Amino acid sequence: MIQLSRSPFAFLAVLLILSLGSAPIQAELAVSRGSGPAQGLASPDWVYTLKAGENFQQVARELLTDTTSAQQLASYNRIRTPSALGAGDTLRIPVSWLRQQPEPARVTGLKGDVQARTANSGRLRRLNEGDLIRAGDTVITRDGLATIELADGSVVRINPASSVVFNRLTRYGRAGMTDTRMRLERGAISNRVRPMVEDGSRFEIETPSAIAAVRGTAFALQADAGGSRVQVTEGKVAFGRPGNSRDIPAGYGASLASSGSAELRFHRLPPAPQTLPIPAMLSALPQDFSWEANGADLYQVDIVEADSGRWIRREQTRDNRVALTDLANGEYRLEVSALTGDGISGMPATASIQVDLAARAAALLEPQERAAVDSDQPRFRWKFNGENEQARIEISRTESFNNLVASSTWSPRNSALPDRPLSPGQYYWRVVTEAGGNSVATSETRSLLVNGTLPPVRVISANYIDRQVRIFWESLDNASGYLLQLSEDPSFEEVIKEATVNDTTAALRLIPGRRYFVRLRAVSEGPMAGRWGPGRELFVE
Repeated sequence: MIQLSRSPFAFLAVLLILSLGSAPIQAELAVSRGSGPAQGLASPDWVYTLKAGENFQQVARELLTDTTSAQQLASYNRIRTPSALGAGDTLRIPVSWLRQQPEPARVTGLKGDVQARTANSGRLRRLNEGDLIRAGDTVITRDGLATIELADGSVVRINPASSVVFNRLTRYGRAGMTDTRMRLERGAISNRVRPMVEDGSRFEIETPSAIAAVRGTAFALQADAGGSRVQVTEGKVAFGRPGNSRDIPAGYGASLASSGSAELRFHRLPPAPQTLPIPAMLSALPQDFSWEANGADLYQVDIVEADSGRWIRREQTRDNRVALTDLANGEYRLEVSALTGDGISGMPATASIQVDLAARAAALLEPQERAAVDSDQPRFRWKFNGENEQARIEISRTESFNNLVASSTWSPRNSALPDRPLSPGQYYWRVVTEAGGNSVATSETRSLLVNGTLPPVRVISANYIDRQVRIFWESLDNASGYLLQLSEDPSFEEVIKEATVNDTTAALRLIPGRRYFVRLRAVSEGPMAGRWGPGRELFVE
């Protein structure tokens, strides 16, 4: 096996970073001199170990940029016979030589109004879950929240009233390293960055007054006209002006003014509240999530999907409890923290839960079994037997429900109308309930006879000849005749003439100077009932 030593430049860079980043941090301590990275050093090396079946030429072809040759790599590693390398041997590769490729981020969660300004066109577009965010794009939240997942699985949560530019989203080929750089123009973000196991990986967020660099941690960052603030809840963050930053450990925050003194001020974060026991498995909602009050005036609760990190809900309360409602089945992480007077969150206390709701079959109320109705859109009613359920009706010509002729939208209400009129005939209907997003239950099936109704009849025109007026109306299919009513009252409470007409026209003799109203309803020889059309005003001079 050939084992090659590291570059002396990389070793010097590591020594400098370790020695400069070792200064202790004290609560409420103002610091004007930091531990920024050394300037002017060569890019770091990435060490690659050959796997079984790989050779030098193959690795060089797959990992190096088009402008870097295999001979350059061999010379850099002082290898005279590249073909002698085999599985287990290592190569030092400068990060700047590695092949790079754009790696877009993905929107995994949205609440409210969130937009993106595309780098190419500069146009604003409304974001949807699943949309890609590419280098140069700007995400703008107004009253909304956004969860963005990066290529390496890191998660960025963007608070309301924020603007974040994704300056660089890069992956170094098969190396597994990523280079992520963002700019928080205003507002606030929370980040959970996956640990970076490779030396060349980079995750930086710039603000108008500071820069934050991490290698795997959880932290929040805010920026406004007054300056920038950071709070670290896991790991550590290098924070400060470029070239003059300090490591902020977990449990501490720091602030830096946008102008004037370059002092970096530290403070200890409020302690995490003590959560009270909550069942790990929830089979019914609502469920209280509570904690012991620790003197804070306000608390903040975040509900996050355990696997994806998607932000589900944020709530602020002066109480020491919140009710968990309307959660789909799945695993969640609950985070509660105390808020300071200026709205900065402290250390979070966390709890893990799994929601496993089971839908229960609804009890049908009406129409009754074998009921006959005249309306082509009758109202269906039922009773829920579970909690946090929604339901819809399903209507079919057959008991197998293989082909639905009508249904309704999912709703937590206990009644619904079909989404389309039903033609006369025999039907079967049932109610399907859903809970937790993936649990469904089906009620019993009932039969229903729809007699149907004929549409309302509308008067098309009225022709006046002396004291006589001839009216014309539309012809309807399935109508055997038309019932005509004449009244001096637009509400037709007192009808002065009523007659059945087999044609679609009729002549009426009216008293001059009086106002009359006429309306019609279709008549059927079968069970279908007609509906009155709108009244038409008539007047003879």
